[in-house]
Amino acid sequence: MSTLRLPSFLQLILVAALLAGHAGRICANPTDWRNQRDGFKHALAVAETRPPAEAVEAARPFADHPLAAYLDYTILRRQLNALDAASVKAFTERHSDLPIAAKLRTQALYALAKRKDWPNFRALYTPRRDASLQCADLLSRHKQSAETPWIDAALALWRVGHSQPEPCDDVFDLLRARGQLGTQQVRERLNLAAQENQLGLMRYLARALPAKQSKQALAEVDFLHSPSIAALAHWPANAHSGRIAVLGMMRLSRHDPEAAERLLLSVQDRLKLDADQRGAVRYQIALWSAASYLPDAAARFAEVPSHAWDERLHEWQVREALARKDDAAALAAIKAMTSTQAAELRWRYLEARLRERAGDSAVTALFDALAKEASYYGFLAAERIQQPYALCALEPPHDATLRQTVAAMPPMQRALELHAIGREDWARMEWDALKPTLSDTQRLMAVEIADAAGWYDRGPFTLTAGADLRYYGLRFPLPYREIIETEAKKYDLDPAWISALIRAESAWLPEARSHADARGLMQLLPSTARIEARKRGLRYPGAAGLFEPTINLKLGIAHLATMLEKHGGQPFLATAAYNAGPTPIARWLAQRPPSDIDLWIETIPYRETRDYVARILAFAVVYDWRLYGSAKPIAARARGLTVPVDARRGFACPSTSSSEVP
Repeated sequence: MSTLRLPSFLQLILVAALLAGHAGRICANPTDWRNQRDGFKHALAVAETRPPAEAVEAARPFADHPLAAYLDYTILRRQLNALDAASVKAFTERHSDLPIAAKLRTQALYALAKRKDWPNFRALYTPRRDASLQCADLLSRHKQSAETPWIDAALALWRVGHSQPEPCDDVFDLLRARGQLGTQQVRERLNLAAQENQLGLMRYLARALPAKQSKQALAEVDFLHSPSIAALAHWPANAHSGRIAVLGMMRLSRHDPEAAERLLLSVQDRLKLDADQRGAVRYQIALWSAASYLPDAAARFAEVPSHAWDERLHEWQVREALARKDDAAALAAIKAMTSTQAAELRWRYLEARLRERAGDSAVTALFDALAKEASYYGFLAAERIQQPYALCALEPPHDATLRQTVAAMPPMQRALELHAIGREDWARMEWDALKPTLSDTQRLMAVEIADAAGWYDRGPFTLTAGADLRYYGLRFPLPYREIIETEAKKYDLDPAWISALIRAESAWLPEARSHADARGLMQLLPSTARIEARKRGLRYPGAAGLFEPTINLKLGIAHLATMLEKHGGQPFLATAAYNAGPTPIARWLAQRPPSDIDLWIETIPYRETRDYVARILAFAVVYDWRLYGSAKPIAARARGLTVPVDARRGFACPSTSSSEVP
């Protein structure tokens, strides 16, 4: 291929503009550009890897393609180190309706700041929340004028308790040169860093203080790292010492509440800690004693002054009492909550269960009110009084004209095509920009269209509030049903349980990838998948192969079977282990062997795992509804029990309901 040498990147922009002059227009026949997918993907690969002139040539056949602007963007993104403000503005003005316009502008600002091209930076900059760009803006303003209106803004960026990005270092150097960052300002930030537990920043700041103060500040950092009575022995009894001591004791409480309590008793009088400070430490001691289910937790709740209590401490008091099987104490803890907190479904259900265990005959009315709620606690309540599960499902409108209208929207077509070629980040950007412009019925239709195109996570991430929650068919997709049921049968697993877990893990997005590198529909770590493949005699495709749905499902369902085998065939434990790993589960079981499973789940220390188990048990009810029209009771599913057909629960829509499965 012959290459085209361009004299400037601005000219490159103009050439790309000519090529994409109709980029906002959708082709008359969408089939034409769908048939061009392989060619477009090749052009995009060229734009991402080859010189600009070759990229422009590769883009030329796609001037009328709905994604032509994305080729432009890709070409320009690789030239950020040479672009000027005019070039970026030309692109952003031409494609102002596309989310990549704002993205390119931001990326260009970073590049301009990095090479300190302040005139072009100022020509492109608009106010941002990004601290890095805020600092670059201040540097550009300082270079532009000797006036000092930037100083107040710079000091605001200094007065935070966490580290700021690298461009802010130059701003802070300017403040120092002007005498704006003296000892007082350093100590102010040290205190903020201490409050945010940023010990590394504290060490850095301490070195900027005079020698004697620096030594004391470093001693304070050492104390916060390893709080002890000896470390406080020679501290002066003043307000500052008290504040640092309190922060250290609160930090110590997380892993050794008993040591924190001893430290508090030894220093509270000498350092003249006030009631609020003592209460703050007592709060943390009680909280972490309860979260670790230590023997003295109940007594430590009694030491927390009334003014220091909040909703979090009240809920942990309930959990700690449940773990000790002290129903009276758990019920009293619920009664001590504010009316707003006690009205939450969780606490209403637990109150009813505890009163039921005490023989209170009036609990039927409590369960009856709860059973009208389409939620985990509503489903549990329905089981207690042998009522159908509440589910008031809505069906989206079947309107061919509306479907055509939504399908013809340029952002919708761009989003679907980006999804089809595997550019999920861009596809989501287009979707997120489109969503606020849609009416309620258009939003439902957009999800239906995405579903039909195999983009299954749009329902879970789009229909998230209000009446949208009742469109269960859209919110709980059922792709890959055949393979799920086949693999479930192989290991004697519950297909609804598997589907619920996939919905919670990836929302049915095969390309899902976590920060921990868990991959695909069932969020498998490559190491876990490799072990499972070896154990089951399955093919391990390598880490990249875990994004292929069939492979991921086979290995993921096998791994779920392994979790079930390791936990006595009890799905509630296997579910918790799938989220938290087997080691914490073993510890929790040793601390408090479960009898009543619904109550034991409430004592899981990790909020994420506690909510995860409840959510999956509720999701499984919905998937049973979708798959079979009736549901295995949660109590039986949690235990892994087989139930006869006539023991499965039906569904009904009560006359009043205020919540839906989230």
